[in-house]
Order: sequence, then C-alpha cells, then structure tokens
Amino acid sequence: MHEEISPRTKETITSKVVDQKYSVNVTFSKMKRNTHALSKNYDIKKYLDPTKFTFNPEMMELIPKDTPPYLDNGEKYVERIARALSFFRQCALIGPSGTGKTHIVYLVAELAGLPMWEINCGLQTSVFDLFGRYIGLGKENWIDGLITSWCRYGGILYLDEANMMKQDIATRLNPILDQRGHMVLTEKDNEIIQRHKDAFLIISMNPVSSEFAGTKPINAAMRRRMSVWLNFDYMSVGNKIDEKEVALVIGKTGVSKKDAEIIIKVGAELRRQYKSGELPYGPSIGDLLNWAKLVSDNSTVKIAAEETIIALTSDDPEVQSIVRKIIHKIADA
Repeated sequence: MHEEISPRTKETITSKVVDQKYSVNVTFSKMKRNTHALSKNYDIKKYLDPTKFTFNPEMMELIPKDTPPYLDNGEKYVERIARALSFFRQCALIGPSGTGKTHIVYLVAELAGLPMWEINCGLQTSVFDLFGRYIGLGKENWIDGLITSWCRYGGILYLDEANMMKQDIATRLNPILDQRGHMVLTEKDNEIIQRHKDAFLIISMNPVSSEFAGTKPINAAMRRRMSVWLNFDYMSVGNKIDEKEVALVIGKTGVSKKDAEIIIKVGAELRRQYKSGELPYGPSIGDLLNWAKLVSDNSTVKIAAEETIIALTSDDPEVQSIVRKIIHKIADA
C-alpha cells in the first residue's frame, strides 16, 4: 500500500551543477514538505548509509524531500531495493501502473540521501537531452545531458517505462552497467567518462502486453545487466480486498467504513479488468483517495465517482458506462 506521488506535490526547479571543468543546468522535481519520520519505518542503513555519501552542495538539491511513506504486506520492497543497489548497483521494478514503483524510488533516494535523475523513456526525449550537446558556434560550450551528468556526479538514475526506451539509448547504457563501468561520449570526441562510485540505476516498466501500447521486451544485453527484478502488484485486486487500503481511505479522508469498503472494492474490480485488458486504466490508491475526498465533502459515492474515477478511466462513453455499472452494482449490494 502506498500513497502515489501526485504531480501536484512537485515543484520544478532549475539548478546548476558546477565543478572545475563542467557545468550543467538540471531540471528536477523537488518534493514539497510533508511531516513524517521516514527513517523509523525502514532499515536500509546497512545497505545504503547516507552518512557515507558525499556530493557537491548543488547536488544535494536533487535529493527528494518528504516523500510519503510506502507500506506493503511485508514484502520489504524498500529494503530489497537498497540491498540490490548496494550489491549490484542496479535493479528493475515490474508492475502495472499505479502500484507505486516511481513513489518507492523517490523514497529510497530520500532515505539514502542520494540525488535523483529521472527520465520517462516513453517521452520523445532526444539523444542530445540525455547525453549532451555543444551550444553556440564552435566547441567552446558543452552542456552535459541527464545521463552524462548522472555518470559524472552520481546518485540514482531512474528510467521509468524502460521497455519503451529507444534501442540506441539502451545500447549506449550497456558499457556503463557492466564491468567496464564507463560511457563513451561520442558527441564530444569520444570522451570516456568513468561511472561515479555512487552512481546507481533503477529501471521500471509495465508488463509487456497488448494493453500497454509501445512496450516491448527489454533487449537481452540490458536484461543481463539487471541482477535483481522486483515484481509489484496492487494490494486489492479482484476479490482480494486488503483491509489496510480500507483503513488508509478512512484515515486520510474520514469517510465511513461502508463507503471506504465500496471504494476499495470498486478499485479492486477495475484493477482486475485493467490487468486482463478489459479496461484501459486501473486506479492507484491515490486515485481512490481523490474519489473518497469528494465523498467526505457530503457527496454520495455514485455522484463523486462521476467527477473522479469514471472520467479518469476513459473518455469513451461506452467504457465510462461499464465503470458506472460496476460502481452501482457494488454500491447497491
């Protein structure tokens, strides 16, 4: 169980990372303030001890702040990711959208005190953005790309939707991730950059299937370099209802237990149909909390669903009708 990182909880900040030879403008997401004691909930210090990492002061701004806690059913995902990074320096997370993969990467980065570099591989990001380019005339001014900056300065490189990555980018990552431990900057006279000693990589992806348009199996070379694979799934799906999700909805929104149970049961059924390819979207716990918040403001479960979960699932009136029928059936049971 987890709280999803909503785009509304982020603020985009541009900073400049500088050392004696290079400078790069970095755009990143910095989490707004929430109050909780993360370190008491997780034990990763024996794998990733934040006191042993040293970065330039400018790099400290890249460390996520006040990420909501991630709770699970004893799988200890946070500790297992930390162990994988400590032993192998890279790992892969697999699971459907809304199961908290991105959220947990932010959390691990904050707990370990590691700067975070995030790339969504589903976006049409240019090679220049990722590896770097000269600006202006001549070769006097070089700007590092995101992957190059990570390789130089360290931290966690997070490749979201990695099975939508362009093949040429994946190929260039291979020498960084194996025993060679360096990248070749072909755009800059084949400069060789050694991988920073505290440079870690996490990739995440949806399962390869027809409902995830654009996904494809990760190439064999990169697959071999991912020593640990962690599978994520929803806590409540189909007939399996997790009482911790019900309790979270009640605790966060103050709705009645009856309404919370309806919301989680609906979410579980929508997730089941999403995983089987019958629906185009499966709700995260964050989506269900948004629905519950409207219910807590003296709205009924059915009316609040029209503004949240029904419209969220699809723009198609036929799909919306299917979702509406599921909600009414469960709410009237």
